[in-house]
Amino acid sequence: MRYAVTGATGFLGANLIRHLIDAGHEVLALIRKPNALIADLSIQTETTPIDGSAPDLLAEVLSGCDGVFHLAGIFDPSPGGADRMHAVHVDATEALCTSAAAAGVPRLVLCSSSITVGFGSLSAPGNEDTPLDPSTAYGVSGALRAYHDTKLAAERLVAEARDIQGITVNPDFIIGPWDVKPTSGQLLLSMARGRMPVYPKGGKCFQNASDCARGHLLAMEKGQHGRRYLLGSHNLSYLEFMEKIADVVGCRAPRWPLPQWVTASAGLAGRIGSRLDAHRFAGLDRHVLQAMQSERYRDDTRARLELGLEPTPIEDGIAAAYSWFRDRGYC
Repeated sequence: MRYAVTGATGFLGANLIRHLIDAGHEVLALIRKPNALIADLSIQTETTPIDGSAPDLLAEVLSGCDGVFHLAGIFDPSPGGADRMHAVHVDATEALCTSAAAAGVPRLVLCSSSITVGFGSLSAPGNEDTPLDPSTAYGVSGALRAYHDTKLAAERLVAEARDIQGITVNPDFIIGPWDVKPTSGQLLLSMARGRMPVYPKGGKCFQNASDCARGHLLAMEKGQHGRRYLLGSHNLSYLEFMEKIADVVGCRAPRWPLPQWVTASAGLAGRIGSRLDAHRFAGLDRHVLQAMQSERYRDDTRARLELGLEPTPIEDGIAAAYSWFRDRGYC
């Protein structure tokens, strides 16, 4: 099969294209500019814009593809970030659906986020149909709310697409190699560097990057039009997850729970600091901190039953991430 992939130079995209190559598929990477992360791979690259500014050209590029994976995405807390997130998540999704349909491409898989999926306790985790109040979870405004809203709008476009089968996948906390920024791997790096004496009191759903990549391909092959599939299989408290990191890395696990007053103070500092440097203080958004102190567990039954996605041990993803970071001098 021949698949087009956006976001190929990002964390998830880099894992997906390698999984596609290993599975014997041809890959067409739609990128903004050449990138060393994919330079040595046997793939085709195109710099055709996906923002809808050149629909005929995009349709021509997509012609002959058996499917499109739309993984391009951003979280931008800086001024004007909401508009930029809308352009990547909504405008580009609409353009890809339209151009892919015009080119006769039968299927498109959108990589959204677990931010649009409801959550629950360990005994009653949320799933793809669990109601979610975004105002309570992410606030009524700000970057986190804009990220949620644009991701959800993209999901609706895919679900309502005509002349093409649209499927959505919703990755949760993904751990693995090729996390260049780094994103989710920052927690592992902080522990490896001995900078994490405390742990958040909450918990969430974790997934290996290799399983996430497999989930994307299974969604392309087996997913139902208009459906979305959570990609997250390991419900763990942050302490449990960090203890597993400690075992793999050979460092000390954190000893003390993060006090609520520290979270509140950090949220205040984040609100003030974000006025000076929105990106640097994005992690101190009070809703982000609140999430880390609460249980936000989810259930992957749909992905297991409908896609056949059987997860591997989370320790595998931790080990793969640590090896990749270590070999490249991150820690």
